[in-house]
Amino acid sequence: MIFASRERAIFGQFEAGTGALPGAGGVQHLARRLGRTRAIEAIVSADDFDADTAERYGWINRALPDAELDGFVERLATRIAGFPPEGVRAAKRAVNDLTLASAAHVRSDAVTFQSLIARPESRERLDHLAGRGLQSPGELERDLGKAVADFPGDS
Repeated sequence: MIFASRERAIFGQFEAGTGALPGAGGVQHLARRLGRTRAIEAIVSADDFDADTAERYGWINRALPDAELDGFVERLATRIAGFPPEGVRAAKRAVNDLTLASAAHVRSDAVTFQSLIARPESRERLDHLAGRGLQSPGELERDLGKAVADFPGDS
């Protein structure tokens, strides 16, 4: 389950902006959660999505006011923890069996991801983003959709 702060959460898959695709099962995961057309939008646009849009798209369960998020999650976890554990585990297994990507599909995406990020064009874009603060707390990480679209030389 995924719950997010309306005021603070940002969702996105910036990889297409670097010439790659989401790795580690990202394509599989998003296609199943969002559906085909919204997954294509999220992946190919490499844009940022706020929590309300992510909720509408099915990316997350709920977008909640930041002040209510922790309390909501704690109440939900406490409620679920009070149920017989075998039933909870069986329900999760059954849903996972129907909705999660197979290991083979995730591995296939990983191979494609690795080949794409090894391309010179992708390396150049990733190096540019790294030089601007990729993988570091800060403004770039909160606005990756804009950052991948601001590559020098793009029109």
